[in-house]
Amino acid sequence: MRESQNISDVVAAGATWTGLIFCPKSPRYVTEMPDISADVQRVGVFVDADIQEIIITAMDYRLDILQLHGNESPAMIRELRSSVARKVRQDIKIIKAISIGNADDIEVFRRYEDSVDLFLFDTRCETSGGSGKQFDWTILNAYDGNKPFLLSGGIGPDDASRIMQVHHPMMLGIDINSKFETAPAYKDAEAVRRFISELADLQKKASKINIRNQA
Repeated sequence: MRESQNISDVVAAGATWTGLIFCPKSPRYVTEMPDISADVQRVGVFVDADIQEIIITAMDYRLDILQLHGNESPAMIRELRSSVARKVRQDIKIIKAISIGNADDIEVFRRYEDSVDLFLFDTRCETSGGSGKQFDWTILNAYDGNKPFLLSGGIGPDDASRIMQVHHPMMLGIDINSKFETAPAYKDAEAVRRFISELADLQKKASKINIRNQA
């Protein structure tokens, strides 16, 4: 996202993280600092960017999380973490996006588990995300890592009930993007609000069912 009022509206709808894409080839490329509430996590998304470029951007945009969405190596990520801790702040989190096209792709996480704080499992596509397509979420059953992950890839306003069928203990949250846009980088805040509200309602119903089952 990149427009201040749209970000405020989506946060008011219930979003807790805001993604800022710093890839020049992306139609969502951010070039100016939007106004973002201090209690919202700022996620900077990079694709094979230079470490110094990431550091400068993290300082300029006061980023809380760095999301690496390219072919970054574990060694590069370790160097980035060390540099960011020295030059920016020690508590910045690092997410590594892993593209999933088939069951074998999930195994890529093992290369990165000691280098990152979270994973983001996205749909494999020719671009670096934003395809609007979903991968087979049952593949997540094979993830046995010790780092939390975000589910991404083509999640839309009608997917709340499907998401509730994913019961992986390490799933921290979900990443929504193109299916909620009316234009690149501009979200339909009302669609986001309805989606989050439906998720919350489904979670409450699931909790009541669990309580009844335990009783």
